[in-house]
Amino acid sequence: MTVLVTGATGSVGRHVVEGLVAAGVPVRALTRTPATAGLPKAVEVFEGDLTRPETLRAALHGVDGLYLFPVPETAREVVAAAKDAGVRRVVVLSSSSVLDESGDNHSGEYHRAVERAVEESGLAWTFVRPDEFATNVLWKWGHAIRTEGVVRAPYGDAPRVLVHEADVAAVAVAALLEDGHTGQAYVLTGPEAITQADQVRAIARALGQEIGFEEITADEARVLMGRAMPAPVVEMVLGYLADALVHPPAVVDTVERVTGVPARTFARWAVDHAGDFAAAPEERAA
Repeated sequence: MTVLVTGATGSVGRHVVEGLVAAGVPVRALTRTPATAGLPKAVEVFEGDLTRPETLRAALHGVDGLYLFPVPETAREVVAAAKDAGVRRVVVLSSSSVLDESGDNHSGEYHRAVERAVEESGLAWTFVRPDEFATNVLWKWGHAIRTEGVVRAPYGDAPRVLVHEADVAAVAVAALLEDGHTGQAYVLTGPEAITQADQVRAIARALGQEIGFEEITADEARVLMGRAMPAPVVEMVLGYLADALVHPPAVVDTVERVTGVPARTFARWAVDHAGDFAAAPEERAA
């Protein structure tokens, strides 16, 4: 069985590649920049871009399984090309946000479009739907931690069930290599609900340094977060944080049920990513 991993240099994709290599499966990786991919030597790297489906033809030839990174604009064309090439099984990196059918959830609509394209293709499919990624704290708080040692955020007591990207990849690898996952839509969470304030404390312990937490209002957060992300995403993030205070998110044991290994804690994630919170030279200079 040969598997093509799209989004192979992403935070989840790299772990998918590593998991497949460890299982002894022939792996192909799709990336826009093969020269800088930095993937294991056993991996056959192809240049391609999901936004240009015609660039996938060579990579898809002779492939049995496909790990699909979500790009809704071209999902139908990509899936059609995969089917024409003889791909039999597709595992989609989706999101638990698809469960919100209000029509106001930017992430949900984005990922739902990809799921529909795959489901309607007739291929065997599995949807991997992680809840919030622990890696989100890097873009939310990384710069502030590196340069100021202080996190400013609203809803400090809002609990989240943050999932380690390696656990998402482990479920995807199982779905690619094992029978019994076809037609399944797996919602994934971490093993605990942890408040934003406690997330900061866990990062501080991992780094061995003090990190302050200052609670700000939602309006102040809109301004701060708006510097780094589009307004619809800001509203989505603020919305689920506010809702978490009233309706705390539930922990599910899908990772352990599928892989046989308990999901990693946020404290483990913080240790794994401690180096990502080290200030770059330009940040230290600032």
